Amino acid sequence: MLADSPIAAIIPVNDMARAKRFYTETLGLTLTKESPEDTRLETGGTTIGLYETPYGGQAQHTLASWKVGDLDAEMSELRSKGVTFEDYDLPDIKTVDGVVETDTMRGCWFKDSEGNILCMTEEREG
Repeated sequence: MLADSPIAAIIPVNDMARAKRFYTETLGLTLTKESPEDTRLETGGTTIGLYETPYGGQAQHTLASWKVGDLDAEMSELRSKGVTFEDYDLPDIKTVDGVVETDTMRGCWFKDSEGNILCMTEEREG
């Protein structure tokens, strides 16, 4: 059944060449397959698939989220590569310098080269 099968995030992109550069050079993911109909990247033992469509970057919600051990270090590294982090002031989410904090986690959001929303979270002890 599905509980025994791997899952992949599939992300729509407008410009495949630009998106591949972002995911490999900026995020440091490994390109594992490249063909006209299937572009895959590896991240932490999981697959991200990219597909070209005129609808890339239109989702207004998080498409993929990484669990990281040190959110500040990851953000610093990505900032050094030109990534900017989103700030939100919503009823349930208020970021300060791009970071939301709760009792159980810290998190941030950023956009890829296509405008897709991506996330990183760091779990807190307890």
